[in-house]
Amino acid sequence: MENIPESSSSSKGTKRRRDEEESGDGNTASLELDLTFSDTLVALRIMRAQFPHIPKVSVEPFILKSQLYSSVKDRTLVDRELETLRRDKVLRVFKLNTGQDDHAVMFLDDYINQCSLLSLGGKVKDSHISILINAGIITRQLIDPNMYWFAIPSIGSLLKGLSQGRKEIISLLNRQRYKEMMLASLEKKRLRMSSLDMRFHLRDLIGSGHLRTDQTPSGLVIRVSKD
Repeated sequence: MENIPESSSSSKGTKRRRDEEESGDGNTASLELDLTFSDTLVALRIMRAQFPHIPKVSVEPFILKSQLYSSVKDRTLVDRELETLRRDKVLRVFKLNTGQDDHAVMFLDDYINQCSLLSLGGKVKDSHISILINAGIITRQLIDPNMYWFAIPSIGSLLKGLSQGRKEIISLLNRQRYKEMMLASLEKKRLRMSSLDMRFHLRDLIGSGHLRTDQTPSGLVIRVSKD
């Protein structure tokens, strides 16, 4: 085995740290390298591991269904596998109150950690409903106040950032000459209006159809989809 000189190793380490600082986090894997998957559960686990660390926000990692659509090209397969995983109690799927058809996916173990009250088990009585609502664990359905949705506690600030981050990225691309940027350059941009990272938003916007990708000799290009 060839020995690597210490000075060379140190130089490479310095460059790696510099690259991490420029990209905004310690995970240097480019989105271009792990944008697509053939298996929904693999995609979920990778995205869970890449969920941004957000100081002062106590929300367990979640994945948007639109992000899965950006990574697993067969949407029917995604829906079918999500339903199977939900029935097998591997995960939960939540309808988000963002004004769009957004759904979040969270592994059941993470959700139980998020909702420590539910981890006690047992049947929830009527007297507990107000406690669960105030804790953000359930929300009333608008069409029927006697029916409830399970919700993700403490997610409100992130949903605001989700909406604002979408607008910020679309606005950024619309200001470009051809409404496009190289993915490698776009990934390095820091968002002002969202604590969720660029990779999180790009997967969402690609999967929801607001952005599209095109392969070029220079790499992957992100473009605003035409109306």
